[in-house]
Amino acid sequence: MPGASAPNHRIACGAFRAISRGMHVLALIVSLFVGTGALAAPAGPVRVVDADTWDVGGARVRLHGIDAPEHGQVCVAPDGVRWDCGRWATATVRARFEGRHATCAPRDRDRFGRIVARCHVEGQDVAARIVRDGLAFAFRRYSDAYVPDEKAARSGAVGLWAGAVQSPDQFRAARSAEAAAPEAPNGCVIKGNISASGERIYHRPGQRDYDRTRISRDHGERWFCSADAARAAGWRAAKR
Repeated sequence: MPGASAPNHRIACGAFRAISRGMHVLALIVSLFVGTGALAAPAGPVRVVDADTWDVGGARVRLHGIDAPEHGQVCVAPDGVRWDCGRWATATVRARFEGRHATCAPRDRDRFGRIVARCHVEGQDVAARIVRDGLAFAFRRYSDAYVPDEKAARSGAVGLWAGAVQSPDQFRAARSAEAAAPEAPNGCVIKGNISASGERIYHRPGQRDYDRTRISRDHGERWFCSADAARAAGWRAAKR
């Protein structure tokens, strides 16, 4: 009948809107499911990659809120001995946690595809233990959760804090700047020179031998952004 077309049209439009809303809700549920799946909670035996990066049950996990020294990063002991504190931190964490069962609560995924998570072994927050034992820094850029643990390690001169140590963040920044710049990186004008006898000496602008000192990266020499960074890496100040 001629008058029946309008109601039919309204019914059809209503049905279309209902279907559209249903599809939207379904898409939202699917997206939430997929997002949750991408950040599924890792659990299982631990394989230590380095002090703050683990494989947990086959998933690559970056421990949230801490930052451990890099392999190849040099620290200085109280007696002046230089040592690879990154490898030491990894070896120590591996001895304590390798093969143990961990459960992790995911928080994010980083730019390297790792799941950023807080992990526990036998009910213990492993990141807190690592920082408290002087094996890593509290990563303040992302969390203040482990600052009290770091302060306790510092005050007790535990682990890394027994001698001179540069933060991993500063170490990575300096290494990247050195790799990118053929000359002194912007603002990093302290020259880390290695003498003929193998002694590591840093020269600041204005010192007697600064202008004639040349930096050869092929021989392990480098630029520093601060005297503290130079000392932490094992260089001593030039006497003149």
